Amino acid sequence: MRVHVIQHVEFEDPGVILDWVDEIGGSVSFTRIYNNDDFSHIPDYDMLVVMGGPMSVYEENVYPWIKDEKTFIKKSIDAGKKVLGICLGAQMIASALGAGVYPGKEKEIGFFSVNRTFSDSYFFSDCPDNFVCFHWHGDTFDIPSGAVNIAGTLPTPNQAFEIGNSVLALQFHLEVKAANVDIMLKKCGDDLKNAGKYIQEGAVIQEKSETFLGESISFMKMILDKFI
Repeated sequence: MRVHVIQHVEFEDPGVILDWVDEIGGSVSFTRIYNNDDFSHIPDYDMLVVMGGPMSVYEENVYPWIKDEKTFIKKSIDAGKKVLGICLGAQMIASALGAGVYPGKEKEIGFFSVNRTFSDSYFFSDCPDNFVCFHWHGDTFDIPSGAVNIAGTLPTPNQAFEIGNSVLALQFHLEVKAANVDIMLKKCGDDLKNAGKYIQEGAVIQEKSETFLGESISFMKMILDKFI
């Protein structure tokens, strides 16, 4: 499996996804947006992984590369590539497929429960109906035409969607390890200062990491296995 990763910021790396690629004997290449990489010279790949970041899909006037990235994602989907998007990456997929992306009613930062919304989900077939995982987002998306909404939370009903057995968008983070959570708290900790019903304190997030990350990582690897 040849996996190509679009990484928007240095502190949101693929986490356990890299461990999975190593375990299956795959290879990884990168487009690192923070290093000003573009989409002109990309090695052939079987699977595209689009990571998160603090920017918003609708900020093309601030980040001109967003338009090129969405075009690249759409071409990847049309070419039948396997595509996984996480947080901003999920929003990128939604927008690339013509769906709206906009600020949600509530920011969700911390560990919160997610409910499955589609019993016949391909990617979530081995996951429980309800599980706790890590969130760090303010935006949300509409479900693109041809996709199925497969998970949601009370403040954010559209948390994940899939298209057949090839495209998966996750608003929440199953890929993070403890080090990923720690660095996000350091780099984006100011987000926790804003009042919100679904914003946990840093100490609470770190405490819950010890409880819930092991299960999240197991789910992530089960889901990744579905791509092959």
